[in-house]
Amino acid sequence: MSASREQAQDLARGGSLVPSWVKDTARSVLAPIVRMALRLHITPNTVTVIGFFIVIVAAVVIGFGGLLAGALILTAGSLLDAVDGALARATGGGTAFGSFLDSTLDRAAEAILYMGVAAFYLGGSSPTWPVIAALVALAGSFMVSYARARAEGIGLTAAIGLAPRPERIVLIVAGLILAGLGIGAALVAVLWIIGALTVATTAQRIWYVWRLTSTQG
Repeated sequence: MSASREQAQDLARGGSLVPSWVKDTARSVLAPIVRMALRLHITPNTVTVIGFFIVIVAAVVIGFGGLLAGALILTAGSLLDAVDGALARATGGGTAFGSFLDSTLDRAAEAILYMGVAAFYLGGSSPTWPVIAALVALAGSFMVSYARARAEGIGLTAAIGLAPRPERIVLIVAGLILAGLGIGAALVAVLWIIGALTVATTAQRIWYVWRLTSTQG
């Protein structure tokens, strides 16, 4: 293994908010669902599209004030997002179009979700700062994804950082649940936290790509 490859692996160990054992537990929980999908001959792309529409339903429910129900629906849609990747690997690694579809619908789903949160606050008495927080979280989330996409465009993998998409979903679900239970400030706080963490994650990925590319040539 070359020195640059070893350095890349060391850099890729950058931490995230969700510990590895939690992710491993989630994969084991989803394994029976993946096996069922295989028996029913459900394709990963079908799961991707279904998960996307579930997130749309969650966003609409949130926009109309159903925060707890929206959190539960969003969790279901997010679990399907994990299933499609596992199903793709179980069926031979998926296809180029499947990867493209998954990434595209993930971004669209995230945008629609934050639109639902913003719509919820627009119905309140003081919407300005909560809506700005939602916009900041959305912009930061897109920058995280864009940084990874551009890295992949030059042949690198920049999947590191504190707040990739699964971590952001965990945070927004937690904020929705707390707000639904009456702690209204929790969701706004979570939006600002996501905004800050996505800025940090984007910076991590820029630094990561700079470190890798500075060793080339």
